[in-house]
Amino acid sequence: MFYLLHGDDEFSSREQLKKLRQQGNFEYNQDTFNGGEVNLATITAASNTMPFLADQRLVVVEGLPKKRRGESATPAPGDESGTGDSGTGTGGKAKKGKRSGKGNTESRASFEKGLAEYIPHMPDTSVLIVLVDELLDANNPLLKAAGEHGKVNQSTLPRGGALESWISKRAKSLGVTIDGDAATLLANFIGNQLRLLANELDKLATYVGDGGTITVDDVRTLSAQVQEARIFDLTDALAQRNQKQALTILHDLLADGEPPIKLISTISSQVRSLLLVKELSQQGMRSPQIASTLGIAPFVADKAARQVGKFTAAQLEVAYRQLLATDASLKRSRMTPEMALDLLVVSFGCV
Repeated sequence: MFYLLHGDDEFSSREQLKKLRQQGNFEYNQDTFNGGEVNLATITAASNTMPFLADQRLVVVEGLPKKRRGESATPAPGDESGTGDSGTGTGGKAKKGKRSGKGNTESRASFEKGLAEYIPHMPDTSVLIVLVDELLDANNPLLKAAGEHGKVNQSTLPRGGALESWISKRAKSLGVTIDGDAATLLANFIGNQLRLLANELDKLATYVGDGGTITVDDVRTLSAQVQEARIFDLTDALAQRNQKQALTILHDLLADGEPPIKLISTISSQVRSLLLVKELSQQGMRSPQIASTLGIAPFVADKAARQVGKFTAAQLEVAYRQLLATDASLKRSRMTPEMALDLLVVSFGCV
């Protein structure tokens, strides 16, 4: 059996992979390869190996070789980097291939074509799963092979109403329900980061108990990501010089029990991130690169990238010094937390 799991929803694809692993009695007969680092001969050799004391062997290939610059969708005739020296014969037997020691030397198109040609000749004792974190083109040879000799599972990230529906279904699978406003709150503040949403829902389901209902108050109390996003709204209001809105958000956060010291710490962290993001964006980096460089969540990098244009570097530096001064004032009990934070909002970023 051959399974092709593809699409931009890597979380659902990996959950499907986990289910497939559990369905079979593979025991120690499991091999996992990185498609960008292993040649085709190694994959086919593993698939052709008889299982030991079990009915089947599982071979998982995660990812495909990266496309080379100018590479076409199909390999050129006589492409020696593909199914020639390092591919398989029509009988499915692996041939010896050239390896540089630095990973897969095959082109993306040749790798896909060679693997697709091998699939009809797979032994019945093997299960091959290819997982790709991207949506494959309709004419991809692996899609055609899976349609004829296996199964295809396409997972795409839900958006809009589909995301809220995903949240509701996920909650139901955990033995709880979530009201519509709570689902909307999670969708708005966390977005379609499904792994993060799943973790939040696991935590919320444990909190409300089996058969319970997750409410907006539960989300605001337990979800650090939602609280951090709400503080981003506060920073947005400050950036727009909307003191009234900023004070309203601030007092709402305080009313929800958010500790003033934690608020200061989180806002300081955000301003520090804004300073770094501004510097990196001026160097031409985009949000995904910034998130990877700074080690922050992608949604944090996206929000920060949208905010930095509203501040000059000088304003951010002044705001950061103000935050440090407010933090010191709170710790020394020189003023009440509410007064210190109100003064911060009024004077935030003024140069």
